[in-house]
Amino acid sequence: MTRRGNLLLGWALALLGIALFARLGLWQLERMHEKRAMLDAVESVVRERQPVSLDRAADAADARKYAWAAGSGHFAALPPILLDNQSRNERPGVRVFRVFEPDDGAPLLVELGWLPVPGDRRMPAVPMPAGVANVAGLLAPPPSAGLAKGTPVAICEGLPCGSGASREALLAIALDLPELAGTLHLPALAPRILKLDPAQPLPATPAYARDLDILPNTQPPERHLGYAVQWFGLATTVLVIALLLTFRKRKTP
Repeated sequence: MTRRGNLLLGWALALLGIALFARLGLWQLERMHEKRAMLDAVESVVRERQPVSLDRAADAADARKYAWAAGSGHFAALPPILLDNQSRNERPGVRVFRVFEPDDGAPLLVELGWLPVPGDRRMPAVPMPAGVANVAGLLAPPPSAGLAKGTPVAICEGLPCGSGASREALLAIALDLPELAGTLHLPALAPRILKLDPAQPLPATPAYARDLDILPNTQPPERHLGYAVQWFGLATTVLVIALLLTFRKRKTP
């Protein structure tokens, strides 16, 4: 191949790399702006705390929106859902969800809070809140599953057990609401969950650690900005190297 052919091939590869790195940087910036918009929306809702009815959780048109909701009902006599791989202050744990049946509206998942998991991976016991309950909190989309997939695992006496056993809980790595509804033999679950108000006590329940964090165990906006800078830096580096190699070849007799 001639020198000119080598030069053209080199620049083609360099431009391809620059385009790829730049696109990845732009994608990280998009994620940063998306998450900042989510945090701003939640901050506004929590600050105003103007409650809507719990039946709004079932509105598919608002499935990706946030609202403060309140209402009465009861927790269904169904196994709780333990969302795995949920660290808090660098401690491993699970986020605990239970099906709540409001007086008006479709059943929805209520996040009771976070509980630690010991080193032997024995899941914590989750007592059933008894009687009629008045709940309030943040209506939000379920936590992003990312690439996580998998069928919920039955838990008996804190450890995984066979599907035919009398399960005490379901251990999930992602909240796939249609799949969970099928596993629990429910017609459907509302597309939004209720993150229980951290100030609201529930009698006869463990000391849950509660928060209204909508980005638990995910990258904050600042981290996406850092990744974007890295990708743009790589694109710039490739461009500089290509220019240096081009000028050096031109100067070489």
